[in-house]
Amino acid sequence: MTVRIARISDEPLDLAAHIAAVEEPSKGAVTTFLGTVRDADPDAAGSVVALEYTAHPDAEATLQRLASEADGPDLAIAVSHRIGRLGVGEYAVVIAVASGHRDEAFVACRALIESIKADLPVWKRQVEADGTTEWKGLGG
Repeated sequence: MTVRIARISDEPLDLAAHIAAVEEPSKGAVTTFLGTVRDADPDAAGSVVALEYTAHPDAEATLQRLASEADGPDLAIAVSHRIGRLGVGEYAVVIAVASGHRDEAFVACRALIESIKADLPVWKRQVEADGTTEWKGLGG
C-alpha cells in the first residue's frame, strides 16, 4: 500500500491530480469519492451558502496515518481535505484509490472516508443564507 497524497489544503482540490497520482499500469481499478458542499442540511432552517472548515495543526499527520491504515497491499491512495471557506459545489474532500481489483478499491475508499469523518480533527461551521451559523463535528 502506498499513500501518494495526504494533504490538508486551503486551495481548491483537483480530482484529476488525485486520479493521476494513483494510476499505474498494474492497477485496473480506480475509485473516487468527492465530498461536495451542498446547499441544504437537515438541521438548517434555510439554505446553506458555505461551510467554513478549520483543522487542528496535527490534521495532516492524522490524514496520512488514516490513509496508511487502509487495508490492502495493492492500494495506491491520494486524499485531501480542504480548509477555509467553501461555497456550494466546492470539494471539501477528494479521495482516489487504485487497486488491482475493483472490490479492494471500493472497500478501501469507503473505509477511508468513514475513518476521516470519525477521526480527522477537522471541524466545520455551516453558514446559512440568513447569516445564521452553526458548528458541526465538534465533540465527535
